[in-house]
Amino acid sequence: MIDLHCHIDLYPEPASILREVDARGTYVLAVTTTPKAWRGTGKLVGARKRVRVALGLHPELVALRYSEVALLCELLPEARFVGEIGLDGSPAHRSSLGLQQEVFERILEASASLGGRIMSIHSRGAATLVLDALERHRGAGVPILHWFTGTVSELERAIAMGCWFSIGPAMFQSKKGRDLALRMPLKRVLTETDGPFARNGQNAIMPWQAYDCLVELASLSGGEPDELRQQVQENFRSLSTAR
Repeated sequence: MIDLHCHIDLYPEPASILREVDARGTYVLAVTTTPKAWRGTGKLVGARKRVRVALGLHPELVALRYSEVALLCELLPEARFVGEIGLDGSPAHRSSLGLQQEVFERILEASASLGGRIMSIHSRGAATLVLDALERHRGAGVPILHWFTGTVSELERAIAMGCWFSIGPAMFQSKKGRDLALRMPLKRVLTETDGPFARNGQNAIMPWQAYDCLVELASLSGGEPDELRQQVQENFRSLSTAR
């Protein structure tokens, strides 16, 4: 089981989630929303080999934490994974979009200067702007567009640019999400939960539920769930060499 975008530190009882992750053998990329949370989450995760912590500055928080981009860039040499980063152009955060772009560009530039990083990227309501920035910083690393909600033409552009995608159970709760997932190249698809923000009814989706989306994807595409699981695992193994 692979959950490539999960906010472990924001579950009500993260230590118990990590124990269950250990018991189930789940691989998790624990994204963070601020650079100050990165070290704390690293201490929480400890020496676990199946859980990695990504260094992030969530675009929704940029209006309040713009100055922390300097700390992120300072910590970046120590981090192999970066996330959650990106842009949010939804109505609630559109007013800070200019600041978000400054932060995102700075992170991409810093990542490129270090040889590139594996990046989990938020692009809600700003997919074109995200792709424009990625084109300007081709050496920034491997872009994984998490829970992509752009248009079909934006998706096609992202595919042509070599972007990867992480999909999860919550994405399949809408027709648009299902349609986009069906158009994504299977060799560049990984699974995620976006827990605890993503929910199934009243319950937060757990890291070990990431593959639930593959059952529905198989049903929609006419494939087999086991084959999709194998493909995702193969994708995960090849991710580190995808530059």
